Amino acid sequence: MNGTMAASSHRIMLGPLVAAIDQGTSSTRFLVFNSKTAELLSHHQVEIKQSFPKEGWVEEDPKEILQSVYECMERTCEKLTQLNIDISNIKAIGVTNQRETTLVWDKETGEPLYNAIVWLDLRTQSTVERLINKTPGRNKNHLKHKTGLPISTYFSAVKLRWLMDNVDEVHKAVVSHRAMFGTVDSWLIWCLTGGKSGGVHCTDVTNASRTMLFNIHTMDWDPELCKYFGIPMEILPRVRSSSEIYGLMKSGALSGIPISGCLGDQSAALVGQMCFQDGQAKNTYGTGCFLLRNTGVKPVMSEHGLLTTVAYKLGRDKPACYALEGSVAIAGAVVRWLQDNLGIIGSSEELEKLAASVGTSYGCYFVPAFSGLYAPYWEPSARGIICGLTQFTNKSHLAFAALEAVCFQTREILDAMNQDSGIPLTQLQVDGGMTSNKLLMQLQADILCIPVVKPSMPETTALGAAMAAGAAEGVSVWSLNPEDLSEVTSEKFEPQINPEESEFRYARWKKAVEKSMNWETTEPVCNGNAKITLY
Repeated sequence: MNGTMAASSHRIMLGPLVAAIDQGTSSTRFLVFNSKTAELLSHHQVEIKQSFPKEGWVEEDPKEILQSVYECMERTCEKLTQLNIDISNIKAIGVTNQRETTLVWDKETGEPLYNAIVWLDLRTQSTVERLINKTPGRNKNHLKHKTGLPISTYFSAVKLRWLMDNVDEVHKAVVSHRAMFGTVDSWLIWCLTGGKSGGVHCTDVTNASRTMLFNIHTMDWDPELCKYFGIPMEILPRVRSSSEIYGLMKSGALSGIPISGCLGDQSAALVGQMCFQDGQAKNTYGTGCFLLRNTGVKPVMSEHGLLTTVAYKLGRDKPACYALEGSVAIAGAVVRWLQDNLGIIGSSEELEKLAASVGTSYGCYFVPAFSGLYAPYWEPSARGIICGLTQFTNKSHLAFAALEAVCFQTREILDAMNQDSGIPLTQLQVDGGMTSNKLLMQLQADILCIPVVKPSMPETTALGAAMAAGAAEGVSVWSLNPEDLSEVTSEKFEPQINPEESEFRYARWKKAVEKSMNWETTEPVCNGNAKITLY
């Protein structure tokens, strides 16, 4: 009897809970937080399969993505019930997602018309070159004044253009007014709120700002940009703020609960790290690496290869805040490559052990430009390179060089950020899966020559989405007032090597980066009798 009473009284004490769907490039998670303490109560994670049908192509199955969300929700609810936590206390659900990844589906059948083309994908390189060639002065920044972005394979508009040009089903669906376009957030929200039976077709300002079709000043789809890419505006989702009720869950254990938060993953991490002040920044180590610095209510245009992006808009009547972003395509993905492609490690934990066993790359440098180079270079023709090899080099040195590569790439975007803002960061707030690697965090502090600060609860992306959902009008169970935000415990890594050594290694890295550039071409290359087009 006492046990039951204790359990039920414990359930009441928890107060309102808020959940988050975190749909990333390599996995999907569902997490449930206590809205009063920001404590993570339970979660479940499912890996997502990526397919690489051709060199440079990266796809995921939209149905597998959706199924993984349902599975994570069900498993998490089961875990909560085992913990004696009443799932009816979940008052709202937030969505955060891999950005730019592009989907088109049929609104009448609810079926995807092609696989999702992942943000890293390079198949649109020739589309990008064609578009740049028709701009005045062949300028990749031709649309930057409206979008904050260079014309690049990275963003959704060129992927959507490719789908319309190359996939019959997509072309036909667009012509017959059956097509719906969306990034991952739109696909999930549409499906979860009913799909073909009344599903809500929307996106938020942060995800919209990564399509190249969105004007970051007017905060809406731009007719001129849509015309430039030849995209009919009727297939686009409605743009909403990052924190409002979009619709209700239509099925499963959480049916009837509002979906009321939506943020692209990097914006969500900025919110989860509580970077609400102009000048605050965070770096997330996931599949790629993303450094965002809050610039307040004014968009700041970069002179040093960074993107201008929407950070968040936390309510319909709230102002939009902007960020400068340094995007690195390959961070955690290099670990997966060493594991799956080369087979030199069995797990990411093994990478840390291997690297720690030597403590140096011994002059070996690894530039993982698998998808070209993103910020600050925006050089799509670059490819991966490992240099400085000798007979002494072994797999442990390569493992160390891979970790260093993540740190050097972060240093490049931090330098650009400091130059753009004129105010150098004095410490770096970090989060994401790779931050559990202590060697990486120490290396990062050494290479940046500033302390690196990691919160003890690493799921800041999901936390940001939960905060946006819980703070939404009509839910209001999570206060975003500075005085109400819970104190975050964290771990600090101080630089331990002298700056001269750090600068020497960084200079060598830059030399390696130069050698990785101008490698690929989309010009036809003669190889015997065959003509091969390199993507």
